[in-house]
Amino acid sequence: MIRYYGTLATVFATVFATLGTGFAQDFMAGPGAPAAAFPKPDRPVADIVSPVWHDEKERDAVGEPSQLARLLGIKSGMTIADIGAGSGYYVVRLSSIVGAGGRVIAEDIKPEYLRSLRKRVRALGLQNVTITLGEPHDPRLPADSADVAILVHMYHEIVQPYALLYNLVPALKPSARVGIVDAFGPTSEHGTPPSVLRCELAAVGYHEISLDRLDGSNAYLAIFAAPAVASRTRPEAIVACKSPQQR
Repeated sequence: MIRYYGTLATVFATVFATLGTGFAQDFMAGPGAPAAAFPKPDRPVADIVSPVWHDEKERDAVGEPSQLARLLGIKSGMTIADIGAGSGYYVVRLSSIVGAGGRVIAEDIKPEYLRSLRKRVRALGLQNVTITLGEPHDPRLPADSADVAILVHMYHEIVQPYALLYNLVPALKPSARVGIVDAFGPTSEHGTPPSVLRCELAAVGYHEISLDRLDGSNAYLAIFAAPAVASRTRPEAIVACKSPQQR
């Protein structure tokens, strides 16, 4: 075990060295539960193919950010964790919503995405954005840091969803909400059927609050309340959801 964590630390030290000094604001919490402790999802997992989901102007035209902010109750002064931030579509828009007294934590597992996002944040002069590197099974966010966590058009790409959801819990404040945006459709086609989403989050101990179709797209926003750290379903007790056919 000591050898494993020593190797992991070396890997991340190398990664941050390649990212350069521009990531001085970045932070990373200690590792959570390892991916191997959890069952694998009983469904296809889509490949990560792009940091961009769709044309930003088209998304703005249908008011996607305002819909998400309204449904999740995002307000000035809040801290929002954008898990799988990609190109930063939500990062730059939520930055203005939470204001100088708030913060947007932009997390991703792709160093090249984060390098591009860092340039975008700098160019726009955003002072309330923190960019950080996570792992596929663990966002590595500080404890009790987020009022809201969002996972936008990326849930179907999470190789180990049970581990990521489990390891996300400590980063959430007691009243925090988790908002997941995804398309209606099978995970193999870069969507997530709501029934699959509900089952997998429930398996870890999350409770569904609402699910709303977003205007102007074939996507929905599902909002969940996270369990307390001590109330999470233990890794060895999690049973993978059976989904032989995704609808």
